Amino acid sequence: MGIAKRQPAPTLPSPAGGGGVKGASLPSPASRGGNQKPAPTLPSPASGGGVKSGLRERKKQKTRESIQRTALRLFVKQGYEETTIEQIAAAAEISPSTFFNYFPTKEDVVLFDAYDPVAIRMFLERPKDEPLNVVVRRVLEELSAVFQRDEDLIRARGRLFLEVRELRARMWEETERTLVIINQILAERTGRRPDDFELRVTARLVTAAIMEATLEWLRSNGRHDLVELSNRALDVVDSGAQLSRLGSAKVRRRRRS
Repeated sequence: MGIAKRQPAPTLPSPAGGGGVKGASLPSPASRGGNQKPAPTLPSPASGGGVKSGLRERKKQKTRESIQRTALRLFVKQGYEETTIEQIAAAAEISPSTFFNYFPTKEDVVLFDAYDPVAIRMFLERPKDEPLNVVVRRVLEELSAVFQRDEDLIRARGRLFLEVRELRARMWEETERTLVIINQILAERTGRRPDDFELRVTARLVTAAIMEATLEWLRSNGRHDLVELSNRALDVVDSGAQLSRLGSAKVRRRRRS
């Protein structure tokens, strides 16, 4: 799933540029760092909790995002392997021990995804009578403005996943965690059990479709619209991903040639 040629490095937005999402992608909760974390608890649409705890979490979230942006700029400038945690901490104006308070390893600063809790909340807040295929597309549309704003950051992270072996291995671990999250979301919406077989198959199809759309977006170096590619991938899922249809298309191509 690598890219044939290394794409030119993007210019990353400044941490002060309003990047990231406050408060919390459908690829984990507030921090995706650490190995073998237990499955997260889905947030309630009506966000409970005290005001102080909410402010504290938003402050932590902003700090995580700032550290990640600083790290990504260094990775783009001097390479992932060549960049040390001490350099990231110095550039972010924090101590190495503070870095470790937010990210257990250097890998985790790339794995952190600020959009997951936002997407989950959007999903759970959609009208209960709205069909699931419509819900997924509406959430993608709502996230499109965020994706456009943070396009350079998202693309930089994506290329690191494709180019750094250790990150590729961790990405597949995170994909399995994503499946757990989507299973929980679908179970919440449908009233089915999270271990329901059809629900698990559906969750895996949706996850694979979005991932393949993201990979296509990365291979095109962002020339294609990510949401449009995701909708095209979901069209395949909605059509039943019929193997017979792929076979007949192949026959038609041969006949035309």
